[in-house]
Amino acid sequence: MNKALGIALLAVGVALVIFGINASDSFSSDVSRFFTGNPTDKSMWLLVGGIGAAVLGFFLTLGRSVKS
Repeated sequence: MNKALGIALLAVGVALVIFGINASDSFSSDVSRFFTGNPTDKSMWLLVGGIGAAVLGFFLTLGRSVKS
């Protein structure tokens, strides 16, 4: 069960990172970066959430299964 959840989290994390990279290259992110020096909050949350989900999914997938 943990491996299936880990694989799902890993896939969702990779998808969120891809969406975050695309959002950081958008026009609104360029405008925000011009005025504030930072990309939009949406792109940052997508990247941070995607990296977190991917790391958690990676460890759940490779972790040892507990036998009762």
